[in-house]
Amino acid sequence: MFISMKHASSLFCGVVISLLTAACQSPVFAPVAAPNPWSDDYMSITGLTNYRQWGTYNVHDPSCRRVGDYYYMYSTDAIYHPHRPTAEEREQNQNIPTGFIQVRRSRDLVNWEFVGWAFPEIPQEAVDWVHAHADGRGASNIWAPYMIPYKDKFRLYYCVSAFGRKTSYMGLAESDSPAGPWTLKGCAVKTDNNSVMNAIDPSVIVDPNTGQWWMIYGSYFGGLFAVELNPETGLPLKEGDPGHVVARRANYRHDNLEAPDILYHPELKKYFLFVSYDPLMTTYNVRVGRSDHIADGFTDFTGLALKDTTNNFPILTAPYRFDHHPGWAGTGHCGVFTDNEGHYFMTHQGRLSPENQQLVLHVRQMFFNADGWPVVSPERYAGTAPRTFRTKDLAGEWEIIRVREPLAERQLDAGQIMPGEAGLKEQECNGSVHHELKNDGSLDGDAGGKWSFDPQQQTLELRMPEGEQITDLIVFAGHDWERETETVLFTGLDAKGRSVWGKRVK
Repeated sequence: MFISMKHASSLFCGVVISLLTAACQSPVFAPVAAPNPWSDDYMSITGLTNYRQWGTYNVHDPSCRRVGDYYYMYSTDAIYHPHRPTAEEREQNQNIPTGFIQVRRSRDLVNWEFVGWAFPEIPQEAVDWVHAHADGRGASNIWAPYMIPYKDKFRLYYCVSAFGRKTSYMGLAESDSPAGPWTLKGCAVKTDNNSVMNAIDPSVIVDPNTGQWWMIYGSYFGGLFAVELNPETGLPLKEGDPGHVVARRANYRHDNLEAPDILYHPELKKYFLFVSYDPLMTTYNVRVGRSDHIADGFTDFTGLALKDTTNNFPILTAPYRFDHHPGWAGTGHCGVFTDNEGHYFMTHQGRLSPENQQLVLHVRQMFFNADGWPVVSPERYAGTAPRTFRTKDLAGEWEIIRVREPLAERQLDAGQIMPGEAGLKEQECNGSVHHELKNDGSLDGDAGGKWSFDPQQQTLELRMPEGEQITDLIVFAGHDWERETETVLFTGLDAKGRSVWGKRVK
């Protein structure tokens, strides 16, 4: 599968120009009907007996990596139960080989096969640690797994914790196959209530120049930390070393920060640290910083350091709603990865509004703009064949979303919402606005509004009627999930580092 990407290579630009020349006499592009491959509402198959049908359902804290012909995805074993199982359901469930850490695989990032569960039980050492330091509580699940290959092995990091506490155990398992079975190899980091940090949400990266291994982990408690690992063991290079802080929100007792993932871009020669802000059930959103170094020095869109500020940008995802759909909350805890051919993707959870209980996988194409910042598709679907567009293809009615941070104040506990507040407030969901790109180059026919398209770079520039200039919007083909069509999409950032998403609807 080939997904177009701006600035990928000079060869790609040459292909674009050739295609544009050959297609100059073709009709104006119009959105084409394309049915969605599944429904977002999975209330009818929430029971455990239907687990093989959970392709994109019940996905929480996903991480993904391509191995051979497959993309393997690992996620927290979060399962939506709309009601307590009946006696008959409990009897049926006894024959299902459930476990901990959900494992899926896909050839195309669209159709996902539920492989099963990685572990049959929670590792006893992790249970003992958590119970001993959390008054016998917690250790009821395994959170936020992360897989990385090493030589002929596959390493799977996992977390066991007590909710709302710093009492956590982050362990390591190995296998000869990305599908398991897994053999326990020890503890990477463990924390208790006296620790500064919290041992959850691991992401591991290898320095392409030195071969050094680093783990980035952490949460609301104390921020995100980097610890160097021993490549041979996958455990900390110095036993008991918790590492050093790399990202932290100044008002961390109120402003949640968690779920890091780190990516190296070889052409830009930079490391990108993706993080999630705010409560996971409602206003969860993804931010990103970058650095020339693998384990420190991350700065944001405005040059602020990620480890001593309250609010960093860019903001890449946040709760949103296009027309013809109830919308999404909880759009965070992302995994970032490549197809090993130079194309980038982001996967994260999304909670179907308005109840925000059903967990559905989002997979978005990811691009890097002219300033070297990542941006993601407005649509959580990565199966559209690439194509190029001409200026006249963009004329028409567009639905545009400005992805902004939530404006409502919340009472939080351990960085999460209080019970009974799972619904979004009006100020917390980014809705869409319709604009028309006129053939004469005006926006909405307003004398102050303009638009222009660069067919060679496949980028769009908007000058809003009030004078705001939004440049370097990346244009590409994509699936309009809400209207079930193939259409033209764009993504980019405004001058303040907020994402701008658009799709042509007429």
